[in-house]
Amino acid sequence: MAGECVPEGPDLKEMGEEEIWELINDNRHRLSLGVRPCVLIPYLRQARVLNEMDEDEILSCHNLTNRSMRTSYMLDLLRTQGRNGAMALLESLMIHYPSLYTHVTGRKPSTEPSRFSGLIKYSELTEYLVRAVTGMQKELQEARCEAERMRVRCASLETEIQQMIEQEQKCRCLQSECERMKRHLAALQRDITKLKDEKCDLYARYTSAIEEKSAVSTSCHDLNLQVYQLETELQKAQTENDFQKRRSLRATSPAETQQLHEEIRSLRCKLMKVEQLAPAREDILAQDLAEAMDGRTELAEQLRCNREENERLIREKEELLDQKENLSLQVQQLTLDCDMYKQKSNLIQGQIRELQSERDQAYLSRDEAQALIARSLAEKDTLRSQMVELEERVFAQQSKQCRVSSEERNLSWKSQRSSSAESTHPCRPRLRRMAACNPSSITSCSSECEDATQSSIRSRNAEPPSPESFRRRQEALLEADSSYETAETDSFSDDFVFLSTESEDKQPASPSCSNGTTTERLSRTSAPPFLVRSRPKAIRVNGRVLSISFHGEALLSQLTVVGGNRTGVFVHQVTEGSAAHTVGISPGAQIVEVKYEQNMEALRMMLEDSTLEEAVWALGQVKGLCHLSLRPRQDDYEALVQQLQSTNTSSGDSFYVRVNMSLPGGSCGALTVSCNDILHVTNTRPSGSQGSWLAGHVHSNELLDLQSGTVPNYYRAQRLQIRAIEDLSYQTTKQKKGERFASREKLKKQKAVRIVSTGRQGRNPLWLSVEQEKSKSAETTDPCTLRSCVTLMPYTLVTPRYPPVCRPVLLLPTVLGRILDKKLVDWKGFEMCEPEVLNSSEHAVRLQRSEVLEEFEQRPNCCYTLQSVERVIKKGLHCVLPLGLDCVRRLHRAEIFPIIIFIAQSARSARKLRSKLQRHGRTEEKLLACSQSEEPLLDKLPCLYRSVAPDSWCDSGSLLSSLRTIIWEEQKKIVWVEPDLW
Repeated sequence: MAGECVPEGPDLKEMGEEEIWELINDNRHRLSLGVRPCVLIPYLRQARVLNEMDEDEILSCHNLTNRSMRTSYMLDLLRTQGRNGAMALLESLMIHYPSLYTHVTGRKPSTEPSRFSGLIKYSELTEYLVRAVTGMQKELQEARCEAERMRVRCASLETEIQQMIEQEQKCRCLQSECERMKRHLAALQRDITKLKDEKCDLYARYTSAIEEKSAVSTSCHDLNLQVYQLETELQKAQTENDFQKRRSLRATSPAETQQLHEEIRSLRCKLMKVEQLAPAREDILAQDLAEAMDGRTELAEQLRCNREENERLIREKEELLDQKENLSLQVQQLTLDCDMYKQKSNLIQGQIRELQSERDQAYLSRDEAQALIARSLAEKDTLRSQMVELEERVFAQQSKQCRVSSEERNLSWKSQRSSSAESTHPCRPRLRRMAACNPSSITSCSSECEDATQSSIRSRNAEPPSPESFRRRQEALLEADSSYETAETDSFSDDFVFLSTESEDKQPASPSCSNGTTTERLSRTSAPPFLVRSRPKAIRVNGRVLSISFHGEALLSQLTVVGGNRTGVFVHQVTEGSAAHTVGISPGAQIVEVKYEQNMEALRMMLEDSTLEEAVWALGQVKGLCHLSLRPRQDDYEALVQQLQSTNTSSGDSFYVRVNMSLPGGSCGALTVSCNDILHVTNTRPSGSQGSWLAGHVHSNELLDLQSGTVPNYYRAQRLQIRAIEDLSYQTTKQKKGERFASREKLKKQKAVRIVSTGRQGRNPLWLSVEQEKSKSAETTDPCTLRSCVTLMPYTLVTPRYPPVCRPVLLLPTVLGRILDKKLVDWKGFEMCEPEVLNSSEHAVRLQRSEVLEEFEQRPNCCYTLQSVERVIKKGLHCVLPLGLDCVRRLHRAEIFPIIIFIAQSARSARKLRSKLQRHGRTEEKLLACSQSEEPLLDKLPCLYRSVAPDSWCDSGSLLSSLRTIIWEEQKKIVWVEPDLW
């Protein structure tokens, strides 16, 4: 409508460059105030009058603080483009700001192609116009939706306002009513006060009236007494008067008569006075009587009130008595229960004392038995040494006799030399230690030695114990009391016995065998160096551990095992007739340790907390003499077998690993795994999957197993990781699409492999066998037996940790982290870690205790410490760490696990932060260099970290919002920590 009111202006195509710019400059102020550069820049970029750098300068330059300055700067840039810049500006105004276009040019806006200058091709222009119209329609639709929402919101607000007004009116009414009630209450309180005052006055008057009544009663009583006295005196006077009259009648004189008349007059006067006072006294007494009646009425009313109060108190007393009876019953019941519990406690204490006495007696019996065993063994050693001496003497005498007889026979019968040699007595070998030679291979020249009975291990005979005695000994140990202490049996920790099942040496040796062959045979069948002892003891007992030595050729064919690192490795089945069955190994015994000899080297492997795969491999390496340490745990074994049969668990393995490479899924239940995933391995030897593990993904917030499947075992995964690293090292790029594309592809491939190695030669349940075995078995086809001595780790053992409510926050790269830390602290729930000023001695002590995280460069003798971080955590706040990656391991040693967030950088994302970097004296090149140097160090951290993609945020505000969301998500997750491999 505004365009229809103005006349049609000159054609822009016929105007010169200066004329067009004069039109624009005349309306520059209006354009600066009414135009948004972000709306016009897409069209100007399409017309190629502005480039990407110009767009970044216009939108993100920190010198342009408001929209008017950015619009003016955009006009200056378009002025450098001459006529094309002006035409492009006017065309963009015609599309997006038609009113301004009409005001500037004096022409009506139109979208006909003839009205455009031709800077943009017709197809591109049509496409842009379509996009612009679509965008405007979307904006219009959004504006309408927003208007509708605002209308609904306004209606709801109006309703709420109306409700609030009604509530306010109600509140006012209630307030007025409350004020009225307060005033009425105050008036009533005043009336009550007045009534109380009047009552007090009445009480005072009543008290005074009672006192007056008492005084009047007293005075009345006195007057009554006086009246009585007067009446008595009057009677006496009358009596005397009568007497005097009678006397006077008899003899009266005028003087006496006159005196009597005077007395009579005086008495009459007194009588008249008394009669005048009687009515007044009666009125007083009547008034006193009325008052007394009123007081009596009041007293009767008070008595009635007191009776009612007394009745109420009696009822309350009865209720209290009922409660008392109930409580007394409860007390009696509790007393009985207490007495019963005391009796039970006394019985239990008595049983405990009896058990203690039995335990002490058992200890004494055990000590006596051990002393007896030691004495018997010492006697056996003495007898054996005597037997050895006697045998040597016998052998020496026999050799001399053989030589003498042979010489005589050679001189006398030369033709029968060979037959005489056959008829000579065979040379008996020397008595050997039972740990170095098979006792059954020793032949005896006498029938007494050949027919010697098998004796027990506790016997005092010189013969070594038989296998049956050892079987009985093992059964006795399995049934023994479990209270045997480990410390009390340390003296038996180095004793063992070697039991051989070979029967080849039972035949008598030929007379042609020499001492050299005997020595060679002994050295070949002797035990490994770690099994040789000074004297052969019957058996080794370490706590509840039983140690047995036997010939373990093809040990896995003699017995099978079940279990794992969670439950322990148990003997499951034993082949009848094998060496293991002969020495008495039975199902239910836990294999704690195995010792064997390989390539003239003694090897020892602890299987107490090893996986099933490692235990099977270790037992498969045994060839020849071996030494097994067994612990009887029949209950645990039966529980494990019951779990395996009920399909609740597939094995006794259970541990968590961090995957250091990406593994694609496939058929047969293969699990798809990404780098840095956490897996819960539940079976290292699943049935039907050779060279694989059964594992499952773990929930990020709880210890719950999610999708499960098979993954390559440690050694297969190690070869796959080496192959992936070789592919990354020797790859050839066929299509060159520029440096940026190549760097992006390289980054994607680097994320597929995490190179982790270790320099510590120690025990790890994942790669213990790699360090102890030679590489000569690499030609075998079994993937479980392929081993190498490399330290590259495809899986890393991790343990779950549950940190407190608020974990510290570490932002990387450090150049950007220093800038974002200050913004992050402004939010609620975050606080900056402040440095502490320490003196030289205190700094040295803190540094020795590894409590100094990092030095503060801006001030001397100032550093960040663990105590400052702990103080912030105790407040329930996130401690923002302005530190580097070196502080992570120090924090882990103190059981503090920070949230590590790495903000990946690119050239485009660095340009978004140009203004903030310049404000803090940093450059984009320094930020990119810091990001490239710190990103490889993240893979060496013993914990997981969170990475933010460079294209996931558009400005610093959205970046901070995403960081807050990430911190909230990471706070709820379980922290998985690797052991320090270095």
